[in-house]
Amino acid sequence: MFSMRIRSAALSQRKLSARTPVLVGLLGATALGLSACAHQLQPVQPVSQPTVAHDFMAATANPMASRAASDVLQKGGSAVDAAIAAQMVLAVVEPQASGLGGGSTILYWDKAADRLSFFDGLASAPSGMHRDYMHDRNGVRIPEAILQRTGRVVGVPGTLRTLALLHERYGKLPWSDLFQPAISAARGGFPLAGYLHLVLTERPELAKEPQFSAYFDGSGQPLPKGTILHNADLAGTLEHVAHDGAEYFYTGAFAKKLSSAVTSGAYPGALSPADLKNYKVRERAPLCVTAFNRRICSAAPPVAGGLSVLQQLAILDRLNIGQYKPGSVEAAHLLLEASRLAEADRRKYAADPDYTRVDTAAMLDPAYLDRRAKLVSTGEAASRVVAGQLAGKLALLPSSDPMTVPATTHLSIRDASGNALSFTTTINLNFGSDIIVDGVVLNNAITNFASHPFVNGQPAANIAAPGKRPITTMSPTIVFGQNGQPEVIVGAGGGARIIDSVVQTLVGYLAWGQNIRTAIEQPRIGAQNHAEELEQGTSAAGLASALSAMGHHPKIDVMNAAVQGITIHPDGLTGWGDPHRDGVAVGQ
Repeated sequence: MFSMRIRSAALSQRKLSARTPVLVGLLGATALGLSACAHQLQPVQPVSQPTVAHDFMAATANPMASRAASDVLQKGGSAVDAAIAAQMVLAVVEPQASGLGGGSTILYWDKAADRLSFFDGLASAPSGMHRDYMHDRNGVRIPEAILQRTGRVVGVPGTLRTLALLHERYGKLPWSDLFQPAISAARGGFPLAGYLHLVLTERPELAKEPQFSAYFDGSGQPLPKGTILHNADLAGTLEHVAHDGAEYFYTGAFAKKLSSAVTSGAYPGALSPADLKNYKVRERAPLCVTAFNRRICSAAPPVAGGLSVLQQLAILDRLNIGQYKPGSVEAAHLLLEASRLAEADRRKYAADPDYTRVDTAAMLDPAYLDRRAKLVSTGEAASRVVAGQLAGKLALLPSSDPMTVPATTHLSIRDASGNALSFTTTINLNFGSDIIVDGVVLNNAITNFASHPFVNGQPAANIAAPGKRPITTMSPTIVFGQNGQPEVIVGAGGGARIIDSVVQTLVGYLAWGQNIRTAIEQPRIGAQNHAEELEQGTSAAGLASALSAMGHHPKIDVMNAAVQGITIHPDGLTGWGDPHRDGVAVGQ
């Protein structure tokens, strides 16, 4: 098992200013045979302060999932127990983002063992996959918009087997009990959440698809927010998994049914029952750096987001970003430049380390980070940013762009025993492949492989291969404080924007002394996917002219990555769920 122990870093701990009651927002009870009825619930009223608790806390992208996790923790369950309950509810109420048909990355702190572990449960390429999967039988490239919603891009799901492994090691409550909140929601009804409603408005073509029609009215418009939905098919699958364990999903009749769905259609995939049976969770060593007088740890490749988060934070610490005011053009400039530098390395070098050597030690070496930071001018944007040279430690591979969109979801949890879990989970694009098997929405993770696998005849690091896992921008992160224990548990959903939203949140907390709510709700700034972005409708958009004068090329856009965070102090816990979606933190 790969794991690591965390040593203390000298710092002064921030104190809670006051002990306020726990603040909880709930939409109501939760769930595809999807059906709907017209009953609606009142929307959550916004709270004015972060949630404060003293024993445990859960922050997720949906209030029902946060409540399910909190209820499990209240019954004496572990952080892993709470994560399982929350993920199952999210599969019901946020089916566009995650579920049993997807992949996950989990950073887990075991307090008793004083150990941090990273579990790679990402979806992998089927054993029969060909790297030329983007072309039809005549060698013609399949249009991306069509390809991404076919069986050709479904990877072997890893979320459920990952959670089963963690429950075996760290669970306290019975496996079957953890599924009951989700089953009750799927059968009893759940309100159509605000962010899901937004996703449906952006994909009106789903109204013509039988498996999604219950989300829409007779005229093809999404049902109103708060409309109660039911998902009998998913409820049945969850009941089987609760009773029979994760192997119900990975073996037997269900596995054959899933494989049949993927290998059918105009562009069939290659996922076989054997691929499901043979899926393995990878345990990898977490990555860590020292920055802002803390030890900051995140996930390792093929989770490329963790590497980028750590590089950016180390560079921004070296540039002393804390000397500039939050929201200033000077701070925005540094955030953009650090993002560009980290992105160049991510695109050049990140890959599945089981297939390609990825020298993360070289990319996080203090001397290397010093050199990268010195490339940043405080008054002018670099005209061109390229990946760093790694002293010949591995061959340079051509850059290639995986496809990313604002999907995915994140959970941050801390239990009463001091265990902490940062858990990012996804089916990749919103609603994944659009293929649903007994209520389970299947991923389209294969779209995260290099969209242009060869450049000048050389293979990209992130080229597709049988069994390989594509890189991802997911960035589950834990910051360790003076006592060697977790101080911040954070992560985000939101495609390529995950990285910068996590970085900006941590800069707010670590460099500017903001509380977790203020840090999460900062106007967003980012530079992933070769584009510099400023969040529409916020003060960040007002920086466009000044940044342009410095040589940047910002565009103003909707930036709805959703951060879920918890901070831990000697006198309690503080958490916040991102209002960019339906986030809520619940604790006691």
